[in-house]
Amino acid sequence: MEEIQKRDIRKLSLSELEEFFLEHGEKKFRAKQVYEWLWNKSLKNFDDMSNISLSTRELLKQHFSINHILVDLMQHSQDGTIKNAVKLYDEKIVESVLIPTSKRITACVSSQVGCSLDCNFCATARLKRMRNLNPDEIYDQVVAIKEEAETYFNRPLTNIVFMGMGEPLLNYNNVIAAIEKITSPEGLGMASRRITLSTVGIPKMIRKMADDEVKFNLAISLHSAINETRSRLMPINDKSPLEELSDSLKYWYEKTKRKVTYEYVIWDGINDDETHARALAKFCKIIPSKVNIIQYNPIDEGEFRQASQQAVEMYVRILESQGIIAKVRKSRGQDIDAACGQLANKNEVSQLTNI
Repeated sequence: MEEIQKRDIRKLSLSELEEFFLEHGEKKFRAKQVYEWLWNKSLKNFDDMSNISLSTRELLKQHFSINHILVDLMQHSQDGTIKNAVKLYDEKIVESVLIPTSKRITACVSSQVGCSLDCNFCATARLKRMRNLNPDEIYDQVVAIKEEAETYFNRPLTNIVFMGMGEPLLNYNNVIAAIEKITSPEGLGMASRRITLSTVGIPKMIRKMADDEVKFNLAISLHSAINETRSRLMPINDKSPLEELSDSLKYWYEKTKRKVTYEYVIWDGINDDETHARALAKFCKIIPSKVNIIQYNPIDEGEFRQASQQAVEMYVRILESQGIIAKVRKSRGQDIDAACGQLANKNEVSQLTNI
């Protein structure tokens, strides 16, 4: 008997699943039951579908697989942060992070294996982009961290940030599909306002998000409001300079009426002077916005060094004098390379599987 080529069942829509059951002489409502097991209860195998008959479960196993992620290595930081090395169905590895604070627990998830951008200060940028993550692989990262929050902190997951490995807007369709599953009542039922997508700023995709009327929050990895400096830090700025970015952000605000967050690292000798601070303040006036000043997390002994406390205070003073909200964010999980910009799969797969 020829073996049936199994499909990943989570690639099917509810209507496609209904068609499958009707084609195999089953009741249509079975599809909704299975869909609930997959997306609302985050089930990892067919045998645990307790309200599905044994014969139907065998039918599903004959035709489908569930390509669920595996948390291959979990590292705990002294500050409570948890970093997951996540093995995908094809043995590739991405990383995700649980970030606990007194008021919230945040899941920082990846959207690509590696990254095709060349931001010079980011460890992930040193990895070549191997592929986009599927919607279910993004969803599974959230589920894993949700379970860890309940297990280790006895608290619910409250927020999700797309600030892990990869550029979310270069995997737009899959990221949007994952967010739909995360926010849907048939999925995890999380509020869209609790989700933030962080991007280097790809103007045409920012416009597309606005046209698609997305409900989640937008953050821009900015780091300089002067083209020459930003291009030095982030080569994509040569293709999409600040003028194009600002136009797309105006379009975003016009369509959504929602402010943007600028993520900003201050480096010693690069952007730590008043000229850069005042340029940022001017850029922030384009649309309503706020600034998160992020502590730099070194990835080697290279040119990038955290700016002085005096420089950080100078930035805050200038921004606040212009009526701009500026918050200084201390990094979490530095001791396990889980902080912003440090995700780089330092552990080889062979090492991970032996732990």
